[in-house]
Amino acid sequence: MEKLYYKTIKETLYHEKMDNGLNVYLLPKYGFSKTYGLFSTRFGAIDTQFVPLGQSEMIKTQDGIAHFLEHKMFDMEDGDASDKFSLLGASTNAFTSSSRTAYLFSSADRIDECVELLLDFVQSLYLTKESVEKEKGIIGQEISMYDDDPDWRNYFGSIASLFHRHPVKVDIAGTIETVNATTVEMLKECYETFYHPSNMMLFVVGNLEPEKMMELIRQNQAKKQFAPAQEIIRAKIEEPVTVYRKEEVLKMDVVMPKMMMGIKVNDIPQNGKDKLIKELSMNILLDILFSKSSPVYEEMQNTGLINDSFGAGFTQERDYSFIQVGGDTTKPEELKQYLTHLFDHLNEFDIDQATFERVKKKSIGIFINSFNSPEAIANTFSRYYFEGIFSFEIIDIISSITLDDVLKMRDYFVKDTKTVHIILPQKTSADN
Repeated sequence: MEKLYYKTIKETLYHEKMDNGLNVYLLPKYGFSKTYGLFSTRFGAIDTQFVPLGQSEMIKTQDGIAHFLEHKMFDMEDGDASDKFSLLGASTNAFTSSSRTAYLFSSADRIDECVELLLDFVQSLYLTKESVEKEKGIIGQEISMYDDDPDWRNYFGSIASLFHRHPVKVDIAGTIETVNATTVEMLKECYETFYHPSNMMLFVVGNLEPEKMMELIRQNQAKKQFAPAQEIIRAKIEEPVTVYRKEEVLKMDVVMPKMMMGIKVNDIPQNGKDKLIKELSMNILLDILFSKSSPVYEEMQNTGLINDSFGAGFTQERDYSFIQVGGDTTKPEELKQYLTHLFDHLNEFDIDQATFERVKKKSIGIFINSFNSPEAIANTFSRYYFEGIFSFEIIDIISSITLDDVLKMRDYFVKDTKTVHIILPQKTSADN
């Protein structure tokens, strides 16, 4: 077991790679009453084309299958994992993103039992045809609920407009058609390929003794048999640099229109540190532009273009990235024109050193404060881990970012890779 000490945040992280390839990270927080465990696999919604374990041919499975499998993982031969956690006095949950799936628990007591249960239910698969068929209806209802959510439709509609072929354009849950086409055999194939310990990571943070906890995990893993580890071959998506469509307008049951501008960012650094510098620099720029104290935000608010729902964000994952800016607005066309003009001339937008330093210090403060939350520590670590980035180094990397790094980010806004997604009320004065 190796000890990794991070001087800036005064934290010691314990790491060990199990014989089966599972990487385990433990972070003791002795003053904390709660312990949080997160068991993640590098398998998400975009992983629909791959070579199954032990095979040689690339397959295309159903959209939404990672999310479907997440739903079924809690089924155990002798009951439901959620019920077992409740009996231990713990809460549990799971989530699927575009690039990973994670299972978690949170508890103030019986931590050893919780960690073993987390490992055991995720490292075993119990499926029946009847339970899979029943789950299709449940997931179908979930999809329909999101289809009726204007904010989700605006957010995801913006992404779908940006990409031609990349699977990120498809909802994480898939469609009702792809869910209904999912079979037990498909789920097993994905499980055997992506839930191998060598493709997973366990992170436990809280009131724990590292040596004792690591020994418990060693013994747990030694009892189990897994196929030999193999490199997972995923399809390389040939995505055009252009956007799929420039604009889409939908009508839904909303009181106020919604507008989202998306910007496709095509070049993604392959080096983990370079990738992180780009993400942090972009977030600093977005904060400078659109924080509630910024001149741009104040002007948009004073002219009635935006309200408190307005926001901006940068998403950068394994092989795609994009910027999104927008919110509710009574003037969607005017807001579109304002943002288009702002971005087209962003290289003329001056940022002084004092403003940059202030926002950088704010970013550092946010990350420092996040170490007071076991959930934030684990989730941030898991999110960056599979991209080759250690989140414990983020503060040092933010500190190294220069104003020039941030100014370079302006170039992505002036390129012709913008889309606009607008949702209008179903009934307008023009309809009468």
